[in-house]
Amino acid sequence: MKVKLNTARYCAVFISLAALFVLTVIWSINSGSVTIPVREIWRIIFFKGAIERGELKADLSAFNIIWKIRLPRLMLAAVLGGALSLSGFLLQTFFRNPIAGPFVLGISSGAKMFLAIVTIALSAWMPTVPVAVTVTAAFLGSMLSMMFALLFGGRIKNMSTLLVIGIMISYICSAVTDFLINFAKEADIVNLTHWSMGSFSAASWRDVKLSALIVLPTVFCVFLLSKPISAYALGEGYAQSLGVNVKRFRVLLILLSSVLSACVTAFAGPISFVGIAVPHICRVLLKSSKPILMIPVSFLCGAVFCMVCDLLARTVFSPTELSVGTVTSAIGAPIVIWLMASRRRDET
Repeated sequence: MKVKLNTARYCAVFISLAALFVLTVIWSINSGSVTIPVREIWRIIFFKGAIERGELKADLSAFNIIWKIRLPRLMLAAVLGGALSLSGFLLQTFFRNPIAGPFVLGISSGAKMFLAIVTIALSAWMPTVPVAVTVTAAFLGSMLSMMFALLFGGRIKNMSTLLVIGIMISYICSAVTDFLINFAKEADIVNLTHWSMGSFSAASWRDVKLSALIVLPTVFCVFLLSKPISAYALGEGYAQSLGVNVKRFRVLLILLSSVLSACVTAFAGPISFVGIAVPHICRVLLKSSKPILMIPVSFLCGAVFCMVCDLLARTVFSPTELSVGTVTSAIGAPIVIWLMASRRRDET
């Protein structure tokens, strides 16, 4: 009976998140200075080819708004939101700590620092930095931050102290970034400042394709590791007894998490609290921490969470647009506080 109830719960969670995803897409496309009827949205999305060939008539301005502005922005928010959530889940598994995440451990700040260095250094020779270079720089920065966290982690057994060290690393990277900005060109300062606040506003289909080429294979690799992750969550000794090479597995977890968070930082800037809050929301919804369930649900829930936050960022104070990092912090921080308080109350 219990197994049937659990299966029904898992199915309900998946179906609800899928429905929320579709609802958010329609709501986001229909929100803005130009309102597009829902029927027209469906026609433009599903009959794009026929409209382009002239076989079906459609409002040209609505077609351009959907396919060139709103839909790529939505899809980028979905891909990167899922990546950030999954990165947080991997780090929480690795550190066995509920508040571990890319932003808290300084991974996002390290990626931001390296990206600022590369952007400022190359701005004298090229007007725009290639995406491959920005992703590589963000990855190297995230790996450097994580390397320092792990270096101290080998000497410090208290995870709370390790998290404090991660926060200090984040402050150091932010200080270096601010120092470098003082020597940048005015145009670079504006771009870096706007980027450092987190935004999906400059999204294009090229960004969506490139981020998907990085994120989706990484998510597939993470899903293949669901059994070792489940064993590792029960303790290193238990994982070793099942034949898991713990040292190699730990390195793989960090690499995969860093790739996901670096991709987010490179394309949208540092976005806080998604990697911490969303995995907790998923555990509450599922009432389970099984990786085979948590991995797809974390990705889907992270996608919906970032899409909703991006929608709020561009519509709440329209025509003024907030940074998506501001909205994710405003929503994510109270969720984390409430979940931590609930957990402490249950333990006492």
